[in-house]
Amino acid sequence: MTNTSSRSRQAQVGLLTTFFVQGVTSTVIIPRIPELIDQIGVNFTAWGAILGFAGLGSLLGLTMANRFIVRFSSRRVLQVSTVLSSLLIMLLPLIADPWIFFALQLAMSFVGSCLGIAINAQAVVLQKLMNRTIIGRFHGAWSVGAASSAAVSAFLASFMPIWLHLVLIPGLAAIVFLWCTRLSLTPEEVGKANERKNLKKTSFLKSPKELWLLAAGLFAGVMPEIAIMDWSAVFSKKVLFLDAGLGAIPYTVFGGAMIISRFSITRLSRKRHISELAKLGGLYGSIALGLGVFLGPLVSQADPILGLVVTSFFWLIAGLGTGPMAPTFFAGAGTVKGMTTPQALARMSLTNSILIMGAKVLLGALAQNVNLIVAFVFPTVMMFAAALIAGQLAKRIDRSTRVVDDAFPMTGPIGIITDN
Repeated sequence: MTNTSSRSRQAQVGLLTTFFVQGVTSTVIIPRIPELIDQIGVNFTAWGAILGFAGLGSLLGLTMANRFIVRFSSRRVLQVSTVLSSLLIMLLPLIADPWIFFALQLAMSFVGSCLGIAINAQAVVLQKLMNRTIIGRFHGAWSVGAASSAAVSAFLASFMPIWLHLVLIPGLAAIVFLWCTRLSLTPEEVGKANERKNLKKTSFLKSPKELWLLAAGLFAGVMPEIAIMDWSAVFSKKVLFLDAGLGAIPYTVFGGAMIISRFSITRLSRKRHISELAKLGGLYGSIALGLGVFLGPLVSQADPILGLVVTSFFWLIAGLGTGPMAPTFFAGAGTVKGMTTPQALARMSLTNSILIMGAKVLLGALAQNVNLIVAFVFPTVMMFAAALIAGQLAKRIDRSTRVVDDAFPMTGPIGIITDN
């Protein structure tokens, strides 16, 4: 088979679109969260418990994701999980019982974990095939979808019934998924990345130390993003005293900043390694996130609009800092010795999901029993911790060879994907 840049571009378009639409579906419910809480009749503690323990579905999915990929291919898993994720969201406005709602969240977490492993495995393998740092583009596309979805959803929430909103957007997303996932890498193309299918199996507890470092960094790095996604709408309503439309602005600004940051990674990594970008972003971003959480509500007591401006300004800086976090630790999965990319991603994500499950319960308990401001201290501290871990990764880089082609994941030239 001959090499071709056209197939490379086609695969990039397919994955970029898939990441974008996944971002759309991931945040479509954000402006509707207060309504969903009222719909199932629970308090913040129970809501946090639902979000947290729903992670059990994610754990099960992560234990099965690599098996599914080995048996059916990452492409097939991606095709099935993307459509299922959209269909499950469409069921949310139909559920009034908290236990049934929890069961639905379990199913969504299971499908979401399979989707996450498949799509990130595809992205890392494509990066290895192209021998270029491009993973930031994919996570940037996710951020574009997430931010635009939050903004559009906030507008729709001002006049559209929740059932129509959560049928229309995910329904359109499912149709797009059917098209764009067909452009993803085939099993034969993935095989050209030397993914070492016949490696000796390593037990979970005996995974390389590098894997545990990456898993810890991934958890700490994505925690601010998850906390803002889950609680920003409630924070805006209960603390900043804003309506549903204005309440989506802080997350939209945060997400927009991540877009800028992630699409800048390829260019910035020519001068600094991606892990160094994550280190600097985490240090400055954690400070900004904390300032937004504390100063925004203080100002809102006198003027909610000014409080919105203050919070949004600092969360914009936090979003810029959060941008390199997930790409840094996901890309590192392609460098773990003795493991394939899906294996490393699955174990990292499994560890991350266990930690996230407990963290979501903790956030809900803090929001209910203390207040939302204190609850946001935790993701702020985690962002600072992610910066320290990224700094440890940066120390391992051979500074004499720090160029774009040596950025995560480090590979030699590999024959690029081919036409079918």
